[in-house]
Amino acid sequence: MVRRLFNIFKLGQLPAGARIAVLAPGVAFCLAFLLSGWLSSAAVAAIAIALAVIGAACLREHADPKPLAEAPPDMPTAVLEGISDAVLILDSDRAVIVANRAARDLLGDNVVGRDLALSLRHPEALDVANKAIEGQDDGTAEIVMHVPVQRVFVARAVPLQMAGQPRFLLALQEVTAARNAEQIRADFVANVSHELRSPLSSLVGFIETLQNAAHDDEAARDRFLGIMSEESHRMARLIDDLLSLSRVEANEHVRPGGQLDIAAILTGVADSVSVQAEEKGMAIELIDLEAQPTIVGDQDELIEVFHNLLVNAIKYGHDNTTVRVAVSTVDRIPEVGGRGISVAVIDKGDGIAAEDVPRLTERFYRVDKGRSRSMGGTGLGLAIVKHIVNRHRGRLVIRSEVGAGSQFIVYLPVFAPAADQQTP
Repeated sequence: MVRRLFNIFKLGQLPAGARIAVLAPGVAFCLAFLLSGWLSSAAVAAIAIALAVIGAACLREHADPKPLAEAPPDMPTAVLEGISDAVLILDSDRAVIVANRAARDLLGDNVVGRDLALSLRHPEALDVANKAIEGQDDGTAEIVMHVPVQRVFVARAVPLQMAGQPRFLLALQEVTAARNAEQIRADFVANVSHELRSPLSSLVGFIETLQNAAHDDEAARDRFLGIMSEESHRMARLIDDLLSLSRVEANEHVRPGGQLDIAAILTGVADSVSVQAEEKGMAIELIDLEAQPTIVGDQDELIEVFHNLLVNAIKYGHDNTTVRVAVSTVDRIPEVGGRGISVAVIDKGDGIAAEDVPRLTERFYRVDKGRSRSMGGTGLGLAIVKHIVNRHRGRLVIRSEVGAGSQFIVYLPVFAPAADQQTP
């Protein structure tokens, strides 16, 4: 009878001490009422059993935690999708079983189901994965991806146990920002120390001259103060351009996502430089601005791109000529891919020799250093343009012919739904 009660009311699930605590009040109640004769033996037994059941339920409710619900089968995949780093799960043959969204954006949507080497062509990363599969010590490797822009990742692989089968997790953690910051700090110090040495030396020399030999020479003082003003303003422009370049380089690996109207940007930039053009008797002609597709980009950065290009075209173009800005749609951006637009800034100047064209986007490279400095140039404008265009996953193409002028062509991707954009 006692065993049946234990089974029916699950008293056997309780520890021995708890069972005594549950049954003791009922037994004491039975004895008290049986001895007093107030209730029949059947009624007393029923009340005792009820007390035992209530006590057992209360103990189970408060003593034993409720079991956690089992995770749905797709929970691991859902967790991986929320991770910002690229994560892949491999089998023992190095085939990709699972790839999260970051991994698919980085390596392509067809990465799953193929050998890792078909999507990730970096021997160091493959070596890390192979070592994990072979049961060797966990290791890491730093890899650099150069297309569409340079990005740096640390690859790390660890073994997993999933459904009783050997699986291996490969994570690609992006450290581009950290590496860029290190390089930018080093470059900034080197560039500033090199480029500011000359104007600072000039300023120091003029100040010493004014303090001594030219102290009472009013004509020399006015001339020296004019030169000192020009040099100080050039240093200020140089620092502004260096800061702008550093900022662009730090974010070059992050693609902007805004939707912009290229016609509005070009019209605004042309208006802002119109006074400079008029001073040289030049005109700015905007061609085919109407009905152009929406582009993807950062408005302030693209304004800086076209402002630099138009200012250069005005500076180095011949007086009384026209600077043309021609916009057209292209089915494929050269060397990048994807549909885009091209914006060509065309001037009528002296042109640039073929051997100088590839170096125009280098920092501080000037075809004619004296002329560039006399015009207020810092040698950083085209470097800034190149890095901004790279950040936008576009391309800068320069064409020039000595005596016939130059063309600076900026290719930018057009806006498309996220599912149609292939470039990470």
